[in-house]
Amino acid sequence: MRALASRAQFDPSTNLKAWTFTILRNLFYEQGRRRKREQAVLEQYGSGTRMNASPDADSYQVSDLDSMLWQLSPLLREALMLVGAQEMSYDEAAVICGVAVGTMKARVSRARAALIAIRDCAVKDN
Repeated sequence: MRALASRAQFDPSTNLKAWTFTILRNLFYEQGRRRKREQAVLEQYGSGTRMNASPDADSYQVSDLDSMLWQLSPLLREALMLVGAQEMSYDEAAVICGVAVGTMKARVSRARAALIAIRDCAVKDN
């Protein structure tokens, strides 16, 4: 898709295969940098909110939700945060994650089901 969108920049006197490979390589590096930044933000968020929790009832509920969110896999947590907390549409979240809209809907659904299962398990333990 990127090659088609940038076809006006292609010089016909050069190698098409090398040009498309460069686009793919740059995309790979871009995605890696994005993953590193997202991981750093998630780690910073995870360590910061646990330390600053106050002992009132509302903060206990937020702390419980926070700990349940961290039990989800990174893909499910990301999907749920984008659609649920950031209030993005499935289309917007799918573009950010680089997946199909149906995949994003499935991830959010699985994340919600997993949170319910984690909550139910915690209630049974208490």
